[in-house]
Amino acid sequence: MSQPAISIQNLSKCYELGTIGRHTLVDECQYWWHKIRGRNPRQHMAKLGPTAAENRTAAAEQDGKQEFWALQDVSFEVQQGEVIGIIGRNGAGKSTLLKILSRITEPTSGEITIDGRVGSLLEVGTGFHPELTGRENIYMNGTILGMKRAEIARKFDEIVAFSEIEKFLDTPVKRYSSGMYVRLAFAVAAHLEPEILIVDEVLAVGDASFQKKCLGKMGQVAKDGRTILFVSHNMAAVSALCSSVLVLKDGRLDYGPVPTENAVEHYLRQVGQIAVTRLSDRKDRKGAGQIRITGLALAGADGGKREVAICGESLEFQIAYEAANDSDLTDITAAISITSQTGMFITMLCNEIASGTFARIPRQGCLNCRLEKLPLSPGLYTLNLIVRRKDVVQDWIQEAALLMVEAGDFFGTGRIPPASHGGIFFEQAWCAQEAGRAVP
Repeated sequence: MSQPAISIQNLSKCYELGTIGRHTLVDECQYWWHKIRGRNPRQHMAKLGPTAAENRTAAAEQDGKQEFWALQDVSFEVQQGEVIGIIGRNGAGKSTLLKILSRITEPTSGEITIDGRVGSLLEVGTGFHPELTGRENIYMNGTILGMKRAEIARKFDEIVAFSEIEKFLDTPVKRYSSGMYVRLAFAVAAHLEPEILIVDEVLAVGDASFQKKCLGKMGQVAKDGRTILFVSHNMAAVSALCSSVLVLKDGRLDYGPVPTENAVEHYLRQVGQIAVTRLSDRKDRKGAGQIRITGLALAGADGGKREVAICGESLEFQIAYEAANDSDLTDITAAISITSQTGMFITMLCNEIASGTFARIPRQGCLNCRLEKLPLSPGLYTLNLIVRRKDVVQDWIQEAALLMVEAGDFFGTGRIPPASHGGIFFEQAWCAQEAGRAVP
């Protein structure tokens, strides 16, 4: 049997909250010396007795500071040429795992064996120098990947054509938009022929056509026999691209690697369980916190509460919130993004786009969005909630709730479209035309 492309054994990563680095020059020198001699610095330094860092950690524990384990005892193998997906909720440890594999950060413990050159596309701009032009960054990035200048030159035109930024090639990348950054970064990572390609959720930054283009390129890379690790919340993309998937949860390997269909089903059950948790109790939220989402309710045309929504009927989303006493409650934006069960984006409801921001809101209340005629086909959807003030995110809860939509007479014809049709319904008018006149 051939050697795995990636072998991970008991991998763990711990962050000491409130502490930075190894604290003393002696610790740093010892760490560096063991590292250049090919030893595990942590194991060899442990033989010398407690370090200043360890002593400070012990003191920090007495002061109530905590350790955060981003990963704990994760073990799995990826075979040569395998396309494996890594899925899990926010905070599960996905990005930490990829940063360790990309050698951006070091593990606390465990062993990693990588057979081949690694190309990574993680956060926007990772590996790019903002002061250098796009052209210069292509060569620099290729050099970091271990490519010779002649190899980079051979692929240069393909990279530029794929990225579609030829007009801005000699512009410093600090002036690029996030979408341009991603286009160039993906083009470099995919075309400079690393044996192992690591791609994080960063592709979500690009537009729909670019995402489709990237998925097509990754499919081509996979057919060439190269290994791909793909992190995404889009279950449709994961299902289309990956042969097997592993699920991370709270820094641990929760399930897999197993066939994609089994892993996706397992993950969606997790999402369903989380979505019934009270929003006021959710810890996995982001934002400045001056405004905090406390609940979400559904109401029908009569104002009564609804547990399920009916296609074609009126529906009101009521986002309950509360604000800190010193909060500035002007220029408020609320948004509800709706995704399918497989993670496919359906639509975004947003007051800023539809009618403008709220000039001012009370310190406690509800931000309501009313749809006169719900256009969603029958099925189960996931709702993500976000509240911003002057473009600063105050609270953001992904997978905040599940929306169950039942079949209804959307067109008022007595004919209910079958659930298999899926998608979104539109008001429509049909007629047949002949020789320039309408036929009833």
